[in-house]
Amino acid sequence: MKTFFQFKKQRELGEIISDSFGFIRHEYKPFFSTILKICAPFILIYLGCMVFYLYAAVDMFEFNSSSRNGLFSGGIMLLSVGLFVVSAILAYVFASASALHYIKNYIHNNGVINESEIKQAVYQQITGFLGLGILKWITLIIGAMLCFLPVLYLMVPMFIVFSIYVFEDKDVSDSYSYSFTLIKDEFWMTFFTLIIMYIIITIAGYAFSLPASLYSMIKIGTFSIELDPSDMSSFFDPIMILLNIIAYFFQYVLNLVLVISAVLVYFNLNEKKHLTGTFEQIESIGSDS
Repeated sequence: MKTFFQFKKQRELGEIISDSFGFIRHEYKPFFSTILKICAPFILIYLGCMVFYLYAAVDMFEFNSSSRNGLFSGGIMLLSVGLFVVSAILAYVFASASALHYIKNYIHNNGVINESEIKQAVYQQITGFLGLGILKWITLIIGAMLCFLPVLYLMVPMFIVFSIYVFEDKDVSDSYSYSFTLIKDEFWMTFFTLIIMYIIITIAGYAFSLPASLYSMIKIGTFSIELDPSDMSSFFDPIMILLNIIAYFFQYVLNLVLVISAVLVYFNLNEKKHLTGTFEQIESIGSDS
């Protein structure tokens, strides 16, 4: 019998980082299968739009076609970028919502997962997730426009805002405002956790992108004489497409580790302020006795 993974407890920085991967090791099969069942259509659309974007980008730099319509190619490029951005937003928001509601269901049912409940909860709150996501990115963009330091500060509450939305059952505006309250007095620990996790995920993401980069370098080096620099399509073949699909998919999966770490940070902060998990354990001991 599997042991129950305890979310509602205080953790130090190192524990949050190790437990972010520890939960995946503990629950990898039901966790990923549930998310794929909910998000598979959006993942496929996202990857399809990514391929369309790559093809449009190659066509944009096709210099040897006399019949090429520049205005038409520019329109296709804008369309591909728009579809890629929209599909990426939907895919990542659905993944985050699915992961958060999986964890909420896992906690509520003491480790027993109900996929239908998770799927229903995701679709019920998806508009709120999209609205909160827009508010989150507007906040970060404004912070970046103001100066470097404000965006570093704003990254911290925005890191846990989705967790508050799910686990506190607050609306979008209350979740947004409460995120600033929750990080008060615990800013630096949360900030360093966020930075270290982003570094780890970024390095891992580059590792999955490396095969595509190496393949393109080898292809350019091996066929530099035969390849026509004005014909960009010669650099873009089915192997390159496949390697890019793999890279983007694994970067998508790695984002789930950030979602888990944000949940652990949220419960750590909540436990330090309210001792919710501690009181629940005391009540559980009392009821058992």
